[in-house]
Formats: sequence, structure tokens, C-alpha cells
Amino acid sequence: MVVMSLLPQSHHTTLVSVPRDLYVQIPPGSGQYHKINTSYEFGSNNGANPAAGGNAAAAKVSLVTGLDVKYWLTINFQGFREFIDAIGGIDVYVPDSFTANYPANDDPSINPNWIKVHFSKGMQHMNGQTAIEYARARYVLDNPAEGSDFARSARQQIMIKAALTKVKQMSTWPSLYNALSALQRTIYTNLSLADLMQFALKMDLNNAHRVGLSNQNVLVDATAPDGEYILKPSNDNWQAIKDYVKKQLYT
Repeated sequence: MVVMSLLPQSHHTTLVSVPRDLYVQIPPGSGQYHKINTSYEFGSNNGANPAAGGNAAAAKVSLVTGLDVKYWLTINFQGFREFIDAIGGIDVYVPDSFTANYPANDDPSINPNWIKVHFSKGMQHMNGQTAIEYARARYVLDNPAEGSDFARSARQQIMIKAALTKVKQMSTWPSLYNALSALQRTIYTNLSLADLMQFALKMDLNNAHRVGLSNQNVLVDATAPDGEYILKPSNDNWQAIKDYVKKQLYT
């Protein structure tokens, strides 16, 4: 999950990654705890009501970060590919090389096999398929640091910044409208197309600040009762997360 914050006057933009393994109470008031990435699943009743799922996820992220998350957007894998292809691909600087195993198909019931993907350090031009492989790659074979969820979160922030930078570079309103129309066909959001366009154009991406909640700042590794790996606030201090985000937002 990535939260994008845009300050109205300065247009200062911050991307805040919230790790999927953060252990939170879902549904609210239930006394039951799950990883935060399941908040959409619970809220949407397994995808039956995307709007409810988006609202539930936004509310949970707001509660954790202290940010007032009014707007939300979800996109599936195919939609992500189509959007990146619609804008002509993106230019991404890969900070470190790695090779990973990657699912041959989004749906393992169609094809359960795996393929190897490799990314070389340096500037790369990526189409939709390559972009999603880079953003999602988890089972890294030769560079353990790139196999963590924190590394994946960082890569996803890189992809978001690159995609929005490409959108801002579009020279005409029709080309921008067409690109965002392609995006709108494959997403669920409570933003209108006009809002999406305004949001994309106002962001200061040259000076965008990237923040990640991790076990290097306000979170600690832990184990759930069922033995699953999770993340929790250091010393169970949820307020410290909000304070950290607030401080980072204005740096």
C-alpha cells in the first residue's frame, strides 16, 4: 500500500509505503487481527463491493498513519500493464541488479509454472509486463536484499513516480486524457477522471519525498499466533508511527 500526500500550496509530494505485513485489527472492533493488506478484501466482501473495500482500506491506513486519506485507487495486474503500455512505457533507474522467479501467469490455476526475470542496474525502459515484474518480484535468487517486502515497496514507489512523471510529460490534453481514460477503465477509485488529471499535473515529482514504514524505523518483526510473519509497532506504540509520518511529511 502506498499513500500519496500532496500539500496544496507548495505541491510538495510525499509517497508513504505501508507494508502489507503490518498486523492490525480487521474488521474494526472485532478483536481479530490480520495483515493490513487484507483490509480491502474484508471491506469489499472478497471483491463483491470494491467501493466498500476501498473505503475500508483508506480508513485503516488513515488510522495507522494519522493521515486523512480521502481518496483511494486500486488497480489489478492487467490494468497496470495496460496503463503503462498506454503511456508508451516508463523509464526507470534500477538501483541494484537481481534475478527472481516470477509466476508465469497471474492466475496459477491457468499456469502454475514460474519463469526467471532479471533486472540490470541502471536506467531501463519498461513496458507494462516488465514493469509489473519489477514491481512485484519477490522470490529473488541472487540478491537477498531485493527479496524483502521493504524492497518491493521501494520499487513500487519508483514505478509510481516514473509513471506519473511520464503522464506529466505528455504534451497535449488529449494524450493525457486518453492515458488516464485507459487507467480509469481498469481501476476502482472514488476520484473522477478530472480529479485524477489535476492530481497528476499538480504533483512535484522532481522533489518527491519517499518514506517507508519498516523494521528500520518504527516497526519490529514479530510472529502471529498462527506462526505467520508479521510487523508490529515498536513497543506497541501506534502513536510513534503517526509522529514519524508527520515528521517525514514536511522534510
